[in-house]
Amino acid sequence: MNPIPRTRRIWYPDAVYHVTTRGNRREPLFYSHQDYHHYLKILSHCIPKYSVKLFSYCLMPNHTHLQIQCCQSPPGDFMKELSETYAMYFNKKYELTGHVFQGRYGAELIEDRSYLLDTSRYIHMNPVTADLVMYPLEYPWSSYRYYASQSVCSFLDTSFILEQFQNSKSLYRDYVESRITPVVEQ
Repeated sequence: MNPIPRTRRIWYPDAVYHVTTRGNRREPLFYSHQDYHHYLKILSHCIPKYSVKLFSYCLMPNHTHLQIQCCQSPPGDFMKELSETYAMYFNKKYELTGHVFQGRYGAELIEDRSYLLDTSRYIHMNPVTADLVMYPLEYPWSSYRYYASQSVCSFLDTSFILEQFQNSKSLYRDYVESRITPVVEQ
């Protein structure tokens, strides 16, 4: 019996996606700060190579979130190089073999403004939702600080999202942090 081929992902020039990857068996993808830095270094190399724009990211201990625009080609080659290069680094560093990532990456097509903004907020709130930090600005492995402060990242495009907030980092920060539930002391 022949295996059923995978469904081809929808792509067109400038398509925007919420892309996720997960550690195999939900195991950690990052054991040290060096691991996070190395992943970001690979990401910064792949972005111009594949004509991808990165709008948001969050590297969680056992999974990743990227909000990307694929300008000239589908996300497959970009994600393949990013994941394979990181997996080779990870396996060599920790003297492991086998899969680092669990299955195929997830890619949800984002086709409207509301979903674009919700996805960015979701990505930036992920460490808060997972109870790793109380506020998104406290988490060092996300793009949120580039939206909420004067910090700059050479491979991150904040302008596309911030244009939806009249280029105001303050308005964007209010939008994201409106999802924080205040702690009620008893």
